[in-house]
Amino acid sequence: MRSPLTTHILDTARGAPASGVQVSLFAGTEEIGAGTTDADGRIGELLPAGSTLAPGVYRLHFRVEDYWRRRGESGFFPSVDVTFRVEDGAQHYHVPLLLSPYGFSTYRGS
Repeated sequence: MRSPLTTHILDTARGAPASGVQVSLFAGTEEIGAGTTDADGRIGELLPAGSTLAPGVYRLHFRVEDYWRRRGESGFFPSVDVTFRVEDGAQHYHVPLLLSPYGFSTYRGS
């Protein structure tokens, strides 16, 4: 069984995963999960496997400033927050981040 929420970051300017990025998951103002992207830019367990997300609004906070600094680059966004709604806690939610030094996008993945 996997975590009910996963994420990954792709550095679209390089066409490569963004590793070593700290990510936190919030429900309201409470941090309920955290992790760091691996060499493939993924975090597979922001929450323990087998847990569920209650219906509600959540926020992923991606701390990307250190990633840019390690690459010797300057990014416009020091962090990226993605707020999303969970309606069915029995489903799996995958929220990827497509990142470049001057922009980002996201979507609900599978």
